[in-house]
Amino acid sequence: MASLAFKKNMDNKKIEELLTRGVENIYPTPAFLEKLLKSKKKLTIYTGYDPTAPTLHIGHGITMLKLRQFQELGHKIIFLIGDFTGMIGDPTDKASARQQLTKEQVLKNCKEYKKQASAILDFGGKNPVEIKYNSKWFLKMNFGDVLELSSKFTVQRMLERDMFQERIKEGKPVYVHEFMYPIMQAYDSVEMDVDGEVGGNDQTFNMLAGRDLMKSMKNKEKFVLTMKLLTDSSGKKMGKSEGNMVALSDAPQDMFGKVMSWPDGMIVAGLELCTQVSMEEIKKIEKELKDGANPRDAKLRLAREIVAMYHSEAEAKKAEENFIKTFSKGEAPEEIREVKVKSKNLLDVLVEAGLCASKGEARRNVEQGGVSVDEKVIKDFNFEVKPGNVIKKGKRHFVKIK
Repeated sequence: MASLAFKKNMDNKKIEELLTRGVENIYPTPAFLEKLLKSKKKLTIYTGYDPTAPTLHIGHGITMLKLRQFQELGHKIIFLIGDFTGMIGDPTDKASARQQLTKEQVLKNCKEYKKQASAILDFGGKNPVEIKYNSKWFLKMNFGDVLELSSKFTVQRMLERDMFQERIKEGKPVYVHEFMYPIMQAYDSVEMDVDGEVGGNDQTFNMLAGRDLMKSMKNKEKFVLTMKLLTDSSGKKMGKSEGNMVALSDAPQDMFGKVMSWPDGMIVAGLELCTQVSMEEIKKIEKELKDGANPRDAKLRLAREIVAMYHSEAEAKKAEENFIKTFSKGEAPEEIREVKVKSKNLLDVLVEAGLCASKGEARRNVEQGGVSVDEKVIKDFNFEVKPGNVIKKGKRHFVKIK
């Protein structure tokens, strides 16, 4: 009897953390989801990932960690790859229409998704995560089906989206196919007959559209759990759209360095959203920071936890040692990432090697004396790079040219 009581207590603790950790909102109410979780019914929950880039990033990791909590409680998890919706592109938070992708591009992009997601989600064992592709149902639909589905929504409802209103005010076009995106995401829920959906709070409109459609077509109450976003100091979310993402395909050293470049104000949120460090320990770290502790130590812990999760403890330790050596002493790390480039021009090489996001940024770094080749500062925009050269940008970004 004691063991049963202990298990119940542990399950209740897990449920409490599931309902609160990193959570922005739960629809219709947290109490509704809590009751479902305690009913012992096996729920089906999903998150959709559109393959608009060849790698998942740390923002996707936030939703996967929440899905992992559901999985550990015994619920069925669907990892939905939006290979059809990815061709159109989600208009969320976009000031202009996304560039549409081909089927070949989206399938190539999602090639490594399962491998990357396996760092958090379990695709084997007794309760494996299931992968689905939404092209399976959308490619079967004819134009009559599309019209029937569209009739469930109004133009007024679609125009509630802030970014559409902003575009209209600015005289920018809003395309009809962009209205279709939330309708398609909504239909994913119906087709898979899910009990709930998890996503970032920037996906609230799309997920609630699915909640409405489930009520309309299946008379079913679908819950929606929205996660807080990991944002930088300017309030922009960390992700591929903003050019500041930590990709799950990043090498341990690069991943560690990117996390260490985050502003100190992101440490506590990063620990809560991106790691499995206990909330008790996170609150202790938060208090220590408020009491004047050195934020660098907490950030090292954050970077170490993230690298260990997606790579290994050994790789995390190695990356930390490399970072401290490079940052504190200005030395080159023992292992330098090698890159193969097509260009010889320094500005082009900086962009190709991923050290700068654009040629303009590369030009500014060279102009300000922030780029050196084989330990010599280079200020010549026309400098030619040769195989074997070690390029350093800033204090800790190094690449060796193949």
